[in-house]
Amino acid sequence: MTASISRPHDLAVLIGRFQPFHNGHLSLLTQALDLAPRIVVVIGSAFGARSPKVPFDWQECARMMRDAAPESERARILCVPVRDHFDEARWVAAVRGAVAQVLAEHHAAPPASTVLVGHFRDPTRDYLRAFPDWTLHLAEETPIRRASALRGAVFEHPEKGLAGISGEVPASTVRFLREWSARPSFEALRQEAAILREYDIAWSVAPYPPILVTVDCVVKCRDRVLLIQRGHSPGKGLLAVPGGFLEQRESTFQAALRELDEETHLAVPHAMLQACLKGNDVFDRPDRSQRGRTITHGFFFDLGDREPPPIRADDDAAAASWTPIDQLCASEDRFLDDHFQMLDHYLVLLPRQAAL
Repeated sequence: MTASISRPHDLAVLIGRFQPFHNGHLSLLTQALDLAPRIVVVIGSAFGARSPKVPFDWQECARMMRDAAPESERARILCVPVRDHFDEARWVAAVRGAVAQVLAEHHAAPPASTVLVGHFRDPTRDYLRAFPDWTLHLAEETPIRRASALRGAVFEHPEKGLAGISGEVPASTVRFLREWSARPSFEALRQEAAILREYDIAWSVAPYPPILVTVDCVVKCRDRVLLIQRGHSPGKGLLAVPGGFLEQRESTFQAALRELDEETHLAVPHAMLQACLKGNDVFDRPDRSQRGRTITHGFFFDLGDREPPPIRADDDAAAASWTPIDQLCASEDRFLDDHFQMLDHYLVLLPRQAAL
């Protein structure tokens, strides 16, 4: 009979996007398996549209992870998806809720001791401090390129890229990526990645890393909200709220009004829009946009119960529509960047979970 292995914690939690699952992630997973008999892997940025930045859905990330783990250990690994939220307290509550739910689904008792496994690569990992009742196990960072560089190598030249990253990802991930890059949907993502790479090259001559400023407009009327369908990359064909870049000689509010005019020709006088302004917030999560570090100023206009005014798509918008609010959740995976989260912030599309 094999003696049971004593581990210092009841549960280990690992949080990440895993786009793709690489050797750094595998090192963290291996340490988690050594620390607890059961592992919950929280897969972030779930449920959104595929993009060069998040090309894999959460089930594909879970598959890459399980395939990389020893077969004898896979039953110990539970994967759960969590979407992004602007409010960190809400995101923390969602993580805790997801962990508790998956344990309950597997009839596991609440853990007496939980360990969170990770490392502080940069300020985006400050979330590791948001779970003070969990023991934090800090791991050394594995010396490989960031996931963005690994994705970029495959997008730029699939076969050559796969060969180039083979020492930085598990062999099972290489097999998955080879299969994935042969899918018909890969070429559209590859073209989008090439456009984003051109942005990076254009900004590479700047003396400092650029920080872009944009505006976005959530316009509600009755039970509908104003949406556009993007006519150009990045995000061609995806749903978005009207918005765009701030120009040199305008305030953010002036930019919001201009973008509404240019993209939707919204038939509402500017004075009336100002009277209908119900919210103005800054959305500055570092990874919120594919185009790089982009801070957006969100404006929420509530036009009340009047008949939705006429609109006409123009400029960057291929189409514009007054979309029923109760249909938005069903289209979450069709929105550009974090625009669904922005709509949720103002329109309360998803249930609010109390902090645990």
